[in-house]
Amino acid sequence: MDITLSMVVIFFLLIFSIINNIFIAWPLGVALLIFGFLSLRRGHTMGATLRMALEGGRKSFIVLQVFILIGILTSVWISAGTIPAIVYYGIRLMNPSFFILSAFVITSFVSFLLGTSLGTVSTIGVALIVMARAGDINMALVTGAIMSGAYFGDRCSPMSSSAILVANLTKTDIFDNIRDMFKTSILPLLISALLYLGFSLRNPIVFRAENIGGDLASIFHIGPLSFLPAAIILLASLFRIRVKKSMTLSIVAAAVLSVIVEGYSPQELLHFSIFGFRLEEWLLPGNILNRGGVISMLRAGIVVFISCSMAGIFNGTKMLDRFHTLYTRARDRYHLFLYTIATSILTSVFGCNQTIAIVLTEQLLDKTYEKKEHSRGHLAIDLENTAVVIAPLIPWNIAAFMPTSTLGVNFYTYVPYAFYLYLLPLTNLLLLKYKRSAS
Repeated sequence: MDITLSMVVIFFLLIFSIINNIFIAWPLGVALLIFGFLSLRRGHTMGATLRMALEGGRKSFIVLQVFILIGILTSVWISAGTIPAIVYYGIRLMNPSFFILSAFVITSFVSFLLGTSLGTVSTIGVALIVMARAGDINMALVTGAIMSGAYFGDRCSPMSSSAILVANLTKTDIFDNIRDMFKTSILPLLISALLYLGFSLRNPIVFRAENIGGDLASIFHIGPLSFLPAAIILLASLFRIRVKKSMTLSIVAAAVLSVIVEGYSPQELLHFSIFGFRLEEWLLPGNILNRGGVISMLRAGIVVFISCSMAGIFNGTKMLDRFHTLYTRARDRYHLFLYTIATSILTSVFGCNQTIAIVLTEQLLDKTYEKKEHSRGHLAIDLENTAVVIAPLIPWNIAAFMPTSTLGVNFYTYVPYAFYLYLLPLTNLLLLKYKRSAS
């Protein structure tokens, strides 16, 4: 009872912080203290509870390394002229009436190549959001399209860490899972594309200044070399080079271009890497390009560390195991999938991390799927259709908070427009219900 009551209190604290624009780390810190207190009530010592939290927090260090790389990559891609070049040619070549749809399609393609939502958002996502800022368009719509596309590949790319994790947890073949993922994503993908097409036609991008392309060309030496850092990322994905290595190679290439082609000094480059790229604010490109840097990722890093510490207490105390008894009520595949959705929401809300949501959901439902005589493949595809895509719908979850921090946008207004993320579990739930009624 105390766990349920605590979760309700924490949930309302999180909602209150969002409504009142309070930094999400504060209610998460309160949540960490509450779950720490519950650990003490269950007989764990203060030392043991602290060790659980610290052990969980240590697992955030890998993610924090990626955050640092993303902050540096964003700033040096701008100083190298890579993002300005993408924006420059995007303005010239992209049909304004299909901008939102294009954002969804392009990020879906790139995320499938890279296999990571973070890599997609920090590269092509930043370029698209810069274009959106330069035009008179609904930022929430664009962010929703980018997030939907970013998690398309995060879910079903052979190089996706979440796809590999699900395959390992469920002891299934990743390529069998990918085949099932494509089958179950056709309908939500088509509906999402149609919705983004409709919104694109109703909200064409209109650039506030016709000469923005000229302004970019006057500040940066835009040419074929400008695309080298982006080409390195794409080529590295084809050769299955790990994301951190490919990002590092891209940063090095961008740094060389920044110094040799754009004329920035190594000292300026170091300053950009830490504090973000900066142009004079009276210049129009400065209003849309001033971003990036390690400092810009500090808030996201704090949220990650607290979330992982909280997950460490969950894992050490097994306080969520009591929910096992609820799942025995599932009568068929439809009800089991419904419970999987509910569990994914719970683990995404309180685990605050996509990986934690996947692991906890699998742990809580694994025995139930076996008892109901469903295959490991069913469990794998149900995890892919719930935990993987529900996590980025929770504003304080790292899967949502980190990408929106990178893009520099509001971290909850995009949720209604991230169509693919909630249509995927919803359409599959309705299809299972239809099959149950038809049988």
